[in-house]
Amino acid sequence: MTGTTPGTPSLLRAMNDRAALDLLLEHGPLSRTRIGRLTGLSKPTASQLLARLEAAGLVVATGTAGGRPGPNAQLYGVNPRAAHVAGLDVTPGGIVAAVADLTGEVVGSHELPYAEGTGAVDRVTRALGGAVKDAGLVRSDIHRVVIATPGSFDPRTGALRYAEHLPSWHSPTLLEELAAALPMPVGYENDVNLAAVAEQRLGAARGHGDFVLLWNEEGLGAALVLGGRLHRGWTGGAGEVGFLPVPGHPLVRQVTRVNSGGYQALAGVEVLPGMAAALGIGMPPGAEAQTPVCAAAALLARAAADPEGANLGLLQQYATALATGLAALVAVLDPEIVVLSGAVTAAGGDVLRELVEAELADLAPSRPRLVSGTVRERPVLRGALESALAATRDEVFDTSRR
Repeated sequence: MTGTTPGTPSLLRAMNDRAALDLLLEHGPLSRTRIGRLTGLSKPTASQLLARLEAAGLVVATGTAGGRPGPNAQLYGVNPRAAHVAGLDVTPGGIVAAVADLTGEVVGSHELPYAEGTGAVDRVTRALGGAVKDAGLVRSDIHRVVIATPGSFDPRTGALRYAEHLPSWHSPTLLEELAAALPMPVGYENDVNLAAVAEQRLGAARGHGDFVLLWNEEGLGAALVLGGRLHRGWTGGAGEVGFLPVPGHPLVRQVTRVNSGGYQALAGVEVLPGMAAALGIGMPPGAEAQTPVCAAAALLARAAADPEGANLGLLQQYATALATGLAALVAVLDPEIVVLSGAVTAAGGDVLRELVEAELADLAPSRPRLVSGTVRERPVLRGALESALAATRDEVFDTSRR
């Protein structure tokens, strides 16, 4: 940290200031007395701390706490306008962009169908511009952007890999073009990894350092968190489990060329209508006109609502298919928990989760607890915002100390 030496008063002040900011972010507005109690600082020291943060523009007085004898205590909170960040979720169907203030509150959003725009750079700038305008800001107000995409950008070549289904994102100069078009720092991350970030910061994986998140929507993907950190692999391809060879399905060769693999063919959303038909289960009304994800989710939701007979058979067969691939991950990684995320497994609810957990107990050497993801509102986009916020809070705080 600039201008500090380990053990010096300036370093201790910086540590106390950051601890207070983190508490305000976690708990909301607090009084001097409450901050002192939570940090172990005396009231005068807490007052000095708040004065420093207020002078730096990071903290503002937000009101008073009433309902107690004596004068009402002044409350302080993080200044939401001290910085803004943006997150973009890029899918084959379009781009959803959102802007959040420093507290994490979403203050603007915009959805851009993929038919609009002429290329990746144009679509990104238009989606971001729409969210910034909706937030009542200008583009220079955004401190950092994190863009979520399927697959990952190869750190050696800069090319997007494992995402052949994402049109206009495979130019070898794309990252350079985006850097030239966007004036703020830009980060790129795999979409499933960002769903895991959202669950780690806000949801079912809080407090867990070793977990696997299995994402189930258009494709099957996994995020691997080891020792509290995302494991991306040498080329960024860690967690591309749809390509995993599995028992129960013939080997798929040239997997990146066909953009599929054994696990995807065994347990991807496209198998559910066939499973249901073999059991004599018809599609829900209107499902044929829906996307494959929505149709699969409708089938599982209906089965979970009445888990008897053929419906139970469908849930059991699909649970076995999901557990088959998960067993390989569990055998290698031995995670503490497995988070089931994405619209399809969410539609199966607790019934499907319990069936997968029971199957996994038979197939894997260890028995991690299976939990459902709790960040349901656009978890990938939320993860992009959380990733951008973490870096921006560090930057804003460090700048205020200079």
